[in-house]
Amino acid sequence: MNTSKSIKPDLFYIGASDRRLALFENVMPIPRGVSYNSYLLLDEQTVLLDAADNAVGEQFLDNLDCTLAGRPLDFFVMHHLEPDHLAMAKEVILRHPNVQIICSLQAAKFLGQFFDMELNKQPRVVKEGETLCTGKHTFTFVSAQMVHWPEVLVSYESEYKILFSADAFGTFGALAGNLYADEVNFDRDWLDDARRYFTNIVGKYGFQVQNLLKKTATLDIQMICPLHGPIWRENLAYYIQKHDVWSKYEPEDKAVVIVYGSPYGHTESAATVLADMLAAKGVRDIRMYDVSVTHVSYLVSEAFRCSHLVLVAPTYNGGLFPPMETFMLDLQAHFLQGRTLAIVENGTWAPQAAKVIQKIMSEMKPNTLVEPIISIKSSLKKEQLADMELLATRIVESL
Repeated sequence: MNTSKSIKPDLFYIGASDRRLALFENVMPIPRGVSYNSYLLLDEQTVLLDAADNAVGEQFLDNLDCTLAGRPLDFFVMHHLEPDHLAMAKEVILRHPNVQIICSLQAAKFLGQFFDMELNKQPRVVKEGETLCTGKHTFTFVSAQMVHWPEVLVSYESEYKILFSADAFGTFGALAGNLYADEVNFDRDWLDDARRYFTNIVGKYGFQVQNLLKKTATLDIQMICPLHGPIWRENLAYYIQKHDVWSKYEPEDKAVVIVYGSPYGHTESAATVLADMLAAKGVRDIRMYDVSVTHVSYLVSEAFRCSHLVLVAPTYNGGLFPPMETFMLDLQAHFLQGRTLAIVENGTWAPQAAKVIQKIMSEMKPNTLVEPIISIKSSLKKEQLADMELLATRIVESL
């Protein structure tokens, strides 16, 4: 059954959504699924813009065949070689052996690594600024290296003023009929997934995203067609501004996220006391997460969103509670910076958690530590409430 959708008179969405996949890249939970976006232009020459994952391969091929309606496929633009977009490439090429592949030099190398097959034509390698004219339409290619692989291109179509943005401006979440961001309540239903997608997939490459944003700022973009999530045709400045903030590692909100680990509940109790104190002092945006329960991808996303991060953790095997250490190392890997941090540690006989957290923090500059560091032994005692109150006060003052 053909499920393609017309975007413009000669441009079609031929992608599909997967609601069965539990973990994106076998790492990140996607309870709302994910879409694999692909686009087909029926100009004087036909152009396929990226393919799809095997999981939706049958639907993708149905959409491609029905939309082509017997026409040959002339060009196959590969913006990004990751298998969630190019797994069906081999089948496309087998069905259209004379198709001309368009990709970057690095992508041409990757193509041979992923697929062991003979091509009738060698890929046409394009550099930044080179164009592809298909009749009425002209595509200009722009390098988006390390957003988030080294071979990535994006392309700008000048007739409709569309940016085909590869993995940039994407989001988790399956499409449910509505193809465009203006047809859904994006802030309510999609923004958290968009942030989690960006921070965990592209967050490490903020500098490269900034480079891409500067390049695209010179273009008259009326529509953004990403490889995941809805298409943007209205209020583009809002979504671009979000990516500008995220890629500069600036917090979106003046807010406090408390991430704690607690084997038996005593450390959680200390975290709750601190949260209560912050609330009593007027802080309204407080989030609490158990690091052992909440997947680290959500924690990374919240750390990017919030200005203040409080880490509450016990000592474990002479070091840091393992799930907390995993979280901290993930923050380090994603280059989180510019945050205000506070530490509460627990340890029955030899507290070491704060020392390990500070060591990891020292490699995550620049961040600011709010003192005092609270060190409890086994459980929070009444005589420590004054220190906890002082920490809460200083967190509020730094807000």
